[in-house]
Amino acid sequence: MHDDHFLDNEEKTVVIVMTSGPSTAHRCATPFYISAILASMDAEVSIFLTMEAVRLGKKGVAENLSAMDGGKTIIEFIRDAKAAGVKLYLCKPAMPGYKLEADDIIEEVDEIANASKMADLVLSSDKSMYF
Repeated sequence: MHDDHFLDNEEKTVVIVMTSGPSTAHRCATPFYISAILASMDAEVSIFLTMEAVRLGKKGVAENLSAMDGGKTIIEFIRDAKAAGVKLYLCKPAMPGYKLEADDIIEEVDEIANASKMADLVLSSDKSMYF
């Protein structure tokens, strides 16, 4: 007898809380890559950018950042995730510390949100991951 429960296609929700930013560029592609895979497997995926990760939401930053020399830019990973259906949130309370204004934010961000939104996503999701 084999176990079929891994094959069920019941919708799952996943939140990825991302704190990694430009100072650790090598950590910035994988969360978007994994989110695109999860979304393509019919999971409902949200990424919440907080702490230094909010810098990835600033125009010009992700366009000029790669996880490895000669690799795809982070904005390409973000756009792949968005194309797969991933929702992207940016932490409003973290913005002043990085001198970010709403006008500075890339169009790929779905919502500039408060920490209570992150708490809600973490508590209501089936799985949470942290990068």
